[in-house]
Amino acid sequence: MDTDIKDTVHAVEAATVMRLLPARPRVLALGEPTHGEDTLLDLRNELFRQLVEREGYRTIAIESDCLRGLVVDDYVTSGTGTLDEVMERGFSHGWGESAANRELVRWMRAYNEGRPASEHLRFAGFDGPLEISEAASPRQALTALHGYLANLVDADLLPCDAETLDRLLGADDRWANPAAMLDPSQSVGRSAEAGQLRLLADDLVALLDAQTPHLIAASSREDWDRARLYGRTATGLLRYHYWMAEAASSRLARLCALRDSMMAANLLALAERGPTLVHAHNSHLQRDKSSMRMGGQPLEWWSAGAIVNAHLDEEYAFLATALGTIRHQGVDAPPPDTVEGLLYALPEERCLVNARRLAAILADATPAPRVSPWFGYAPLDPAHLAEYDGLVFVKDVSRTQAPPAFSAAT
Repeated sequence: MDTDIKDTVHAVEAATVMRLLPARPRVLALGEPTHGEDTLLDLRNELFRQLVEREGYRTIAIESDCLRGLVVDDYVTSGTGTLDEVMERGFSHGWGESAANRELVRWMRAYNEGRPASEHLRFAGFDGPLEISEAASPRQALTALHGYLANLVDADLLPCDAETLDRLLGADDRWANPAAMLDPSQSVGRSAEAGQLRLLADDLVALLDAQTPHLIAASSREDWDRARLYGRTATGLLRYHYWMAEAASSRLARLCALRDSMMAANLLALAERGPTLVHAHNSHLQRDKSSMRMGGQPLEWWSAGAIVNAHLDEEYAFLATALGTIRHQGVDAPPPDTVEGLLYALPEERCLVNARRLAAILADATPAPRVSPWFGYAPLDPAHLAEYDGLVFVKDVSRTQAPPAFSAAT
């Protein structure tokens, strides 16, 4: 069996990834089983560089706030701001502190320098403006959408003026109240003002759609596309806040589903732009239902990857990542009867595995699921192995350190 397993292993390169797939996907998803490890982000950076140089990819999207991501995209495309400012303001979830993310942004800006806009690399966050503890005010998205429309359509077509929006929105901190995550009564999502805002947001998005030919001609497709992002985000946030105020036992599962639905909508919009590399937790990108326990309650919902896959079929591809050790987090060598253990016994420090072929080889062996001693690492579920387009295996994840620089392509 060891010889057979070795035959499933290849170098982690763009060319070998493409050979595993029936066609070049519009969305190539690279998952990770834990967050905050630059070892994994360095691998992502190198794969993206190869996809840019050899496969024509132009966009990378990461699990970060979609509105903050606009700050990064403006910098890499036009040099707006400084790198320090962009790392501070352009990321959520603490991603701006990552040396590997900083190197990615620096390289993208260097690559774009002197190139025409049609060849520019693009950056996107595809998560909503959400944290595990809170959800943002819809102010930024709603007022940006309203402002775009107010500049380009007759005033009598708008469902309200800017002052009305400002009055209904009120103070932003009442929306982002962390107490609302655990106590629905603390949420403003079902207040009279929030109800009016949901209707107004729906009318603004409908106006954006109805005026599409005029808006693209009067501004640009780029500006119109950004306005669509504002619309998706405003309606998504208001929906999320509405269900934060729900006291039913299904509340947390619904919130998880709404978050992934927002992610999926953003990914489908990016797919319209062209081939995109997506990087996020495996659980957001897998084709199966996602699950977790929160507050002692088991939760289950369809992931963003499952939704996007349903829309794009073979134009969506998913590479899961599995790890051997994260010793600085107490994750030592995997048991030999797990998939991770079998791969850990191979000499490669990192490799790309033909997951479906490996699943066929192991069909009669029934590998044991690995159990992690650390909550921050989600081991591979061997039952899903055959559903991956590929499996990236990293033998040892070392403590975060400064990543190697990678130079702009020529």
